[in-house]
Amino acid sequence: MIKTHPKAFILFILVVAFTSISKGAIATKHNLKNSAHLRDTIHFNDKTSNTLKISSWNIRDLGRTKDDKELLEIANIIKEFDLVAIQEVVAKDPAGAQAVAKIADELNRMGFKWDYRISNPTKSPSVYISERYAFLWKTSKVNLIGRTYLDSELEDTIHREPYIGKFHIKNETQPFYAINFHSRKHNDNPEDEIIFFKEYTKRLHSDHIVILGDFNLSETHDVWNNFYNTGYKSALKNTKTTLKIKCRYGNYLNHPIDNIYYAKGITAIDSGSKDFVGSCDNLEASRTLSDHLPVFLEFKNQ
Repeated sequence: MIKTHPKAFILFILVVAFTSISKGAIATKHNLKNSAHLRDTIHFNDKTSNTLKISSWNIRDLGRTKDDKELLEIANIIKEFDLVAIQEVVAKDPAGAQAVAKIADELNRMGFKWDYRISNPTKSPSVYISERYAFLWKTSKVNLIGRTYLDSELEDTIHREPYIGKFHIKNETQPFYAINFHSRKHNDNPEDEIIFFKEYTKRLHSDHIVILGDFNLSETHDVWNNFYNTGYKSALKNTKTTLKIKCRYGNYLNHPIDNIYYAKGITAIDSGSKDFVGSCDNLEASRTLSDHLPVFLEFKNQ
């Protein structure tokens, strides 16, 4: 039997222990390095990193009818989007524009900086038809190029001429146009207004266009065939977006008339409506905000 000196044995144990710890530390460091590389790779290859989530919402009678609590609720509903187009901003008095400013102020308290623009009153046949539009956007996601404007070329043929903004997604080079619109009533032939929009590709010299709003007709109407034939698509299909006055058989949704139409330069990632009602028990309170749901399109601008 070979005898081992006690001190030599203790030294041997210490060397083995240190070696094991060192190897473990090296392995751990190697694993962390690989994990960091994996995270960087995932971030770099994230296909949605340069996407934009645009929304449209007809906020019924946005003005004096909305108190501060309701404006806060509206801000909470739209805060997840990057760019929001609003219809039915009251034009008869300053309360409409003031309501948009208050919504923007609430949004600025929620973690992101927002900017906004409000249109002049539309050149409508009657003061009771005239409205303002608005755009609100996160400045970290998108820039406005130039000024927003009402489409004066259509003011004599459309009750509420569209409101146009040219925007640029951060880290992208190609700008896109957002055309914000609220058509005349469904029983007043809104298709006679919408048909003019097929000229926007030529007029704006761009295939990077989104037309969004309340069209008072669905995406299946024949008027859209002219758009589909040139490469336009609808973000929503057979999606009811208006609220009934009362629930019927547990259903509180009605007509599929709010939508987002996008030209062939736009690539859709996701789309839908945001149901802020949830159940029939909430319908009456929800209708104080609006009788429409917001709709959205997440997209890449190719």
